[in-house]
Amino acid sequence: MAGKILIIGACGQIGTELTLKLRDLYGNDRVVASDIREGNEELMNSGPFEIADATDAPLIETIIDKYEISEVYLMAAMLSATAEKAPMKAWNLNMDSLFHILNFAKDKKIEKVFWPSSIAVFGPTTPKNDTPQTTIMEPSTVYGISKQTGERWCEYFHDKYGVDVRSLRYPGIISYKTLPGGGTTDYAIEIFHEALKNKAYTSFLAEDTGLPMMYMDDAIKATVDIMEAPSEKIKVRSSYNLSALSFTPKVLAEAIQKEIPDFKISYDPDFRQKIADSWPSSIDDSEARKDWQWKHDFDMQSLVKEMLAGVSEQLKTAK
Repeated sequence: MAGKILIIGACGQIGTELTLKLRDLYGNDRVVASDIREGNEELMNSGPFEIADATDAPLIETIIDKYEISEVYLMAAMLSATAEKAPMKAWNLNMDSLFHILNFAKDKKIEKVFWPSSIAVFGPTTPKNDTPQTTIMEPSTVYGISKQTGERWCEYFHDKYGVDVRSLRYPGIISYKTLPGGGTTDYAIEIFHEALKNKAYTSFLAEDTGLPMMYMDDAIKATVDIMEAPSEKIKVRSSYNLSALSFTPKVLAEAIQKEIPDFKISYDPDFRQKIADSWPSSIDDSEARKDWQWKHDFDMQSLVKEMLAGVSEQLKTAK
């Protein structure tokens, strides 16, 4: 890695933990965090930070020049449930920010780009079980439409201009360190807080809604692994399927009950149910496993134990 790393959207759910991991790997001063607002204390105190709107191309360019940035991780996005409430705002943020970074890479201002896609690129007509890498994609949400469009542009900029852009279709990400950011899979984080505080949770998804999920540490690992892989190993330049676990709210509740026997769950599906119903229930990520040796570390019970321990510690500290 010649220059430094810039993370745009560093204060989000994934961005926060990714920033800290990259600082740990490459050195605090080599990883510049930026977001439209300040982040948590650990992120702010551990290295350089710039307030920046991801859609403000001249400002982003100034930061790239100031720090001699060679790699950009563009993590800023409006997520699924939030985007449905503000469609054009979501489209503008999700697309304009990507065009700016792809153009900087095309103009050789930066060398490498990471941009996250999502299982939201799939739609109701996509095969739901073991969804293949290449398949029907007819997304029915604003977020999914923007991510599918972004995938096409990433591939186009790679094929036409040689831009080294790499991407993952993240499943639902589970973490106790940062609060959920308005996604359809957020129930799988909220449930742990409620299990420990109230021994009860009302899920906004139906009990049998299966979705692909992943513990945050595995998502960060996959992101670092794909960026560290030699360029010739990256065969997919739209976005790679990525998977670890798939489960329903009922199955997750049963896993929590092994640790908290008197925990109770009930169900009251809201508008997010329709979004979840349009997504796959499990993902085939064999191409990522073959091309750059992706493998996950956390199974269901180890995820549940980590989450309960982490949230429990947070609740103690908050008292």
